[in-house]
Amino acid sequence: MNKRVFNPRAIAGGKWPVLIHVGRTSGATYRTPLDAHPVEGGYLFVLVYGSRADWVRNVLAARGARLRVDGREVELTAPRLVGKEEAFRALPDEVARPPKLFRITEFLRMDLPTG
Repeated sequence: MNKRVFNPRAIAGGKWPVLIHVGRTSGATYRTPLDAHPVEGGYLFVLVYGSRADWVRNVLAARGARLRVDGREVELTAPRLVGKEEAFRALPDEVARPPKLFRITEFLRMDLPTG
């Protein structure tokens, strides 16, 4: 449902951050609207569907991706899974934490390139 209905509408609407990543086996370019939050030196992604989601596996395999946010694209590197404690420390206080009901324990963090 998400891939066929929500994602295309979210991408076309331009209100959601969109991660641009390459398929690890197909080599195809994918665009996935996500819950992405700026943190010190990069971005943090809430893994609503866990670390086994295709987009997460693609980003980890490619060691990076691009993020379209606020009308611009930024390169992101060094993707890594982080736990809830590290993620919550990195998130600004004004960002709502995922509800405990969702039992989200993993997040993906990526860095902006330095230099």
